[in-house]
Amino acid sequence: MARIAGVNIPTSKRVEVALTYIHGIGRAKAGEICATARIPQARRVNELTDTEVAQIREIIDTGYTVEGDLRRDVAMNVKRLMDIGCHRGIRHRKGLPVRGQNTHNNARTRKGKARPIAGKKK
Repeated sequence: MARIAGVNIPTSKRVEVALTYIHGIGRAKAGEICATARIPQARRVNELTDTEVAQIREIIDTGYTVEGDLRRDVAMNVKRLMDIGCHRGIRHRKGLPVRGQNTHNNARTRKGKARPIAGKKK
């Protein structure tokens, strides 16, 4: 099992797909990493040599922000918005949708399970 950026990536999957298990790397960045390391797309993780794994690890460490650093950056950006009290920060603080979505009918993902309001009648 290969361990890259603190994440155990699955061994039976293709390298391009397995790299997406790392937070901050999607299909496009995984393709770039494979192209930079000159790894064929059909290659599986369990077929990689130790030097190829080390090469992938080095490419990710030098060129990409992933896992803990990325999570910390995002959390600090949200905290900054909440501290300055801007509209987006207030929406984050209240747990409401931030990007202008409708909240009358939908937004259950952000608002949580519907709670009954006592005494409210139509």
